[in-house]
Amino acid sequence: MTDPAPMADLHHSPLTQRHVALGAKMADFGGWDMPIDYPGGGVLKEHAAVREAVGVFDVSHLGKAQVRGSGALDFVNGVLTNDIRRIVPGQAQYSLLCNDEGGVVDDLIVYLRGEDDVFLVPNAANTAAVVATLTEQAPTPITVENLHDRFGVVAVQGPRSAELMAAMGLPNVDDHPDLDYMSFRDASWRGRPVVVCRSGYTGEHGYELLPAWEDAGDLWDALLEAGEALGVRPVGLGARDTLRTEMGYALHGQDLSPTVSPVQARSGWAVGWDKPRFAGRDALLVERDSGPRRLLRGLRATDRGIPRPHMRVTSVDGADVGEVTSGTFSPTLRVGIGLALLDASVTDGDQVQVDVRGRTSVMDVVRPPFVTSHVR
Repeated sequence: MTDPAPMADLHHSPLTQRHVALGAKMADFGGWDMPIDYPGGGVLKEHAAVREAVGVFDVSHLGKAQVRGSGALDFVNGVLTNDIRRIVPGQAQYSLLCNDEGGVVDDLIVYLRGEDDVFLVPNAANTAAVVATLTEQAPTPITVENLHDRFGVVAVQGPRSAELMAAMGLPNVDDHPDLDYMSFRDASWRGRPVVVCRSGYTGEHGYELLPAWEDAGDLWDALLEAGEALGVRPVGLGARDTLRTEMGYALHGQDLSPTVSPVQARSGWAVGWDKPRFAGRDALLVERDSGPRRLLRGLRATDRGIPRPHMRVTSVDGADVGEVTSGTFSPTLRVGIGLALLDASVTDGDQVQVDVRGRTSVMDVVRPPFVTSHVR
């Protein structure tokens, strides 16, 4: 049933009223009233639109923070795991904020503007923790500002996303071949500023747009209108989850958490191991060198079972080997898929059993992605 009005006790995106007007099913996500899916096909058709044409997502619940001042880049680089020195101004980077034990406080995107200006996009529920951590450690004259309600975030994802961006007069890879994956541009739309980044959470070619909060509604309307001939659909968080699971992308709070390290989550590629300092470095080096007790692996059902978070995983002889962290029905493959934290003794190519509501489902242990990525 569609909510007749936004939920008063939750944060609202600048597009909430538009979702309600479209008949979206709304729900609490990280303290935000967000669309799960829309009438006219729901998750399956929204998922297909992104894989085959183009979809538009409201992800304005994502956090936004700015770190400014002399030495801002080096300061942030000394806290987050990845090495920001690997990129140059105008590029973005996936990184992690860890605790002293090596667990992940949050995963986030770093937009490097310059030596003294770093923009961050953390997860909605963790923005306050990220800002607080950076604020507590920031030396004078570096400032950390929470800008969660200063910018909206709209994702344009799918094989026809560049066409839609071109129709909007916005930077895209067809018109700007040098707009590489994980790079961004300051652009203008109808005389209003918007940041365009070649990124996304779907595994498809796509862009994330950061307009001013008050401009997000007009931009959303124009994207849906301009994309009508391209097969555009508004896409909710339901399909966002099935799309990212098909890619094996981790979701914080499930596959990553303060008790799950990047070593366990097989996200060591997002750690600058040679950096002299970052939060959690000592613990992560010990875990990397000694070997983690568990690792995040993919599961693909051999029957009709669909893995869901917290389902127990056993070996074929019945020994407990772990737990599902993310799971869903794959609209592309038409089978159940998931991610699970499994004992290090389990390897890709093994078979395991998952307790699916009291019934044993046999699943193959595989290395994600489950479907081919087209991000580049």
